[in-house]
Amino acid sequence: MAVETSNCGAAGWISDRQGYRYSSIDPLSGHLWPAMPPAFGELATKAALAADFAGFEPDACLINRYAIGAGMGLHQDRDEQDFTAPIVSVSLGLPARFRFGGLSRSDPLQSVLLQHGDVVVWGGESRLAFHGITPLRTGDHPLTGSCRINLTFRKAR
Repeated sequence: MAVETSNCGAAGWISDRQGYRYSSIDPLSGHLWPAMPPAFGELATKAALAADFAGFEPDACLINRYAIGAGMGLHQDRDEQDFTAPIVSVSLGLPARFRFGGLSRSDPLQSVLLQHGDVVVWGGESRLAFHGITPLRTGDHPLTGSCRINLTFRKAR
């Protein structure tokens, strides 16, 4: 993973010597993560509902900033307690190539170009699908400059 990351909401995703997990405390500041703006939660809930995942109420928003050349290798989102809740991902800024596979790392991959404002929701049988982002290409977006920002909403606890 080569992205800058932060969080908002009741739970934030962190990594340290103990591994990856959710925590209510920002390890850099020692304070609670900032509250998730109501508009963020509403967007995630409505997007999940549109994809037939009624009742989704995220408690975590991972904020990833991708600089030129940064990407994220294939991975599964396995740190949440309830795999019945979907993942809702919102793309802002520069376009990025999203790779989405199956439940095994060796399964075939689909590749989709995500543009500013695109929202992807996955859950159900594909909730633990491997996915990632190819390295970001050079560009300039009028709102974010030379980067991509991704908001990923989850029910962590």
